[in-house]
Amino acid sequence: MEEVFRTNDPVKLSYVQHLLNEAGISYFVADKHISAIEGNIGAFPRRVLVGEADLARARFVLKDVEPG
Repeated sequence: MEEVFRTNDPVKLSYVQHLLNEAGISYFVADKHISAIEGNIGAFPRRVLVGEADLARARFVLKDVEPG
């Protein structure tokens, strides 16, 4: 799996997930449970990963979303 997006912002993360769902692209959100360790301070970004077969399409779908 390859990373296509990384953010600390839960709203952006939700939007990215929505865009990928609408495009029919399977994804995995890594580090989403780190908040239990960090105390919900948002210090660790969540990473959105997709399979290599969907990488180009996912990057195209997310091209207008600002990272971060």
